[in-house]
Amino acid sequence: MYSKNTVYVVGNSKTNVDNAITSRFNSFFIGFVVDTEDDTIVDVSCSATIRTTEDFVRCLFMGRKITEAASKMEEDIKKRYHGSSQRAIIVAYKDANIKYNEVKAKYF
Repeated sequence: MYSKNTVYVVGNSKTNVDNAITSRFNSFFIGFVVDTEDDTIVDVSCSATIRTTEDFVRCLFMGRKITEAASKMEEDIKKRYHGSSQRAIIVAYKDANIKYNEVKAKYF
């Protein structure tokens, strides 16, 4: 399904105590499949409790560069996502970005 040029990284963060994601998973996770040849995000999933949330989070990131400036990604998330996990999405993206850069420096 994924080419040999892809890696999988997971970013995690905490959500609000009253968030259903916290009740179910204790944390918020976003998994990114990234093509290491051009840093493009080719697939995304997250620990959402509502299918629409996962679909929307996917559309926020699909086709973009994981190495895109965090400030630009954060601006887009704040503009488009207005659920209680907004901050958790931003933190999880930043965490995954750090992990991706470590993996890329070590293996590619």
